[in-house]
Amino acid sequence: MLNTLSEIRFLKGVGEKRAEILNTLGIATVGALLRYYPRGYEDFSKITPIFDCSDGQKVCVKAKIVSPVTEHRIRSNMIIYRFSVRDNTAYMTVTVFNNKYLAEKLNEGSEYLFLGKIAGENGRAYMSSPIIREVGDVGIEPIYPANSKINSTAIRKLIKTALNSCSVGNDPIPENLRKKYKLCDLDFAINNIHFPKTREHFETAKRRLVFEELLVLQTGLMLLKGKRKAKTNAVIKNDFSAEFYSLLPYTLTNAQKSAVSDCVNDMSSGFAMNRLIEGDVGSGKTAVAAAIMYNMAKNGYQSALMAPTEVLATQHFENISETLKDTGINVCLLTGSTTKKQKSVIKDDLKDGKYDIVIGTHAILTDNTEFNNLGLVITDEQHRFGVNQRAKLSAKGENPHTVVMSATPIPRTLGLIIYGDLDISIIDEYPKGRQEIETYLVTSDLHKRVYNYIKKHLDEGRQGYIVCPLVEEGEEQNAKSAEEYFCELKDGEFINYNVGLLHGKMKPKEKDAVMKAFYNKEIDLLVSTTVIEVGIDVQNAAIMVIENAEKFGLSQLHQLRGRIGRGKYKSTCILISDNKGEQTKKRLSVIVNNRDGFKIADEDLNLRGPGDFLGNRQHGLPELKIADIFADIDTLKLCGMAAADILENDPKLKSPDHLGLRNEIINLYKKLNEN
Repeated sequence: MLNTLSEIRFLKGVGEKRAEILNTLGIATVGALLRYYPRGYEDFSKITPIFDCSDGQKVCVKAKIVSPVTEHRIRSNMIIYRFSVRDNTAYMTVTVFNNKYLAEKLNEGSEYLFLGKIAGENGRAYMSSPIIREVGDVGIEPIYPANSKINSTAIRKLIKTALNSCSVGNDPIPENLRKKYKLCDLDFAINNIHFPKTREHFETAKRRLVFEELLVLQTGLMLLKGKRKAKTNAVIKNDFSAEFYSLLPYTLTNAQKSAVSDCVNDMSSGFAMNRLIEGDVGSGKTAVAAAIMYNMAKNGYQSALMAPTEVLATQHFENISETLKDTGINVCLLTGSTTKKQKSVIKDDLKDGKYDIVIGTHAILTDNTEFNNLGLVITDEQHRFGVNQRAKLSAKGENPHTVVMSATPIPRTLGLIIYGDLDISIIDEYPKGRQEIETYLVTSDLHKRVYNYIKKHLDEGRQGYIVCPLVEEGEEQNAKSAEEYFCELKDGEFINYNVGLLHGKMKPKEKDAVMKAFYNKEIDLLVSTTVIEVGIDVQNAAIMVIENAEKFGLSQLHQLRGRIGRGKYKSTCILISDNKGEQTKKRLSVIVNNRDGFKIADEDLNLRGPGDFLGNRQHGLPELKIADIFADIDTLKLCGMAAADILENDPKLKSPDHLGLRNEIINLYKKLNEN
């Protein structure tokens, strides 16, 4: 008898070869297959009479084939099959493309279900390429994420086999909790998320599985936070913050000083700090990082600051080195471009304690990078690093303090929940002198004026960005492609300027080279995708144009806008969108009228538009399969209370009632550490 831990290759209909294909979808066990939820459903249970169908409507029609299936060759590689069907209200013409196997199975005089989009109406209906099923076969049919080697139908059959041949495992939600929150049991939920008999059964199953996923997440984060309160020897005895402030040519904001104070208190406590410093773009997180690394150095400990790109690491190094140049504190840079000979010298000196601060990229993580007395680890733009990468850096010391910095504002209501394993400091003030960025929303018929406005800035010696949502032509209709646009501009409107191209599909070295060239003013205008969202501090950049602005989340637009207005020059952001929808206009007006990233994030949540707060990365959290942190915020809060109650009565989840929950948490965070 198979169980949820059984390897998927042992399931009937799988075998070694198909198991390898399923593994690429993240399905290694029978349990993983049962938890491979549909991405959507086709509803064959609601039948619409042909006469009642409207043009453009997606419907399910139950009708009899009343004509022969005829074959028509349109061209050498295209054959269409056409036939008529009828219910008791009207006729409909059905067309099937290039599917001889299906056409040969269809029998004149037999009744079938046809699911697809209608063209025409009032008894003159047509349906092209419908999904066709035999009557009685299906009700609500699940559609699964698939790939070129295995389709949704094959996955559906395997899940049906699994449900018929093994149990769904221990229920992670104890019975008393199910009763309290009126949740169905696991068996009902798994069966009805895959093969719901009714829409109500589906809703019941989904509600329970969303609750379960968020309960596992919340309980796991609470356990993780408890474990992280580990003792450390990296205890600072004296606070040198005021001394550091005197080195600066400017005054820190109260919010910056408060964040520094939070860190100093943590680092004085005897327990390892685990803190998130979250600040809007341009709020001055780097100065806070420099202040706490200064404190560590003055107390005899080394610090490491890891940035996601070489250019950003180099920029941090230059700024921090300049600030600390007369203090006797030694700072080094370690990146992929550091020569082998330089790396060897730097690593020897780090090990000997000659450097107090190392700033770099992933190069810091190599096994032969050793420290003399590592006391503090900081990761900038922390969601760009996997959890295990941060852990690997921390492992180079004995329970060092850790700080993660993020410039991605998230709604305040979610902060403590999403970062449940971290203490949080929020920098919600801007340093004095930070430029206000004027933001405008225009349509594409003003492109000529926009180009002239860009040229005006470039002619004054400034630099600019044009941001596109796509990389290659043809990825999506009616959207500007970065590569296509780059070619168009450099040989057209901007032929007399240096135009560069930057996108995520480029190799890291290529990206770094382009960003470095832009930083060094060798590129006037940079055509880019959102890869510049986490970029560099180019104080000379004063103009940004964002094409197809409706395709970006509000928080993402705000992040992009934050690449300009970083110097002394008045800066302008122009959003271009031809989308006439009221919801889109409302969303984009939030960006035009707001500067505060946290307010923008709150608005994005309230509007529930296509904003990308966390992206696929979920800020280092495990990827959620069925829950949506934003859409399911009320459930998220309930699960937080439920998790707290569970851990208060059973802090280590040793009770038999919590065995299923404990196993799910172990499984979830094991996957997290593998990413």
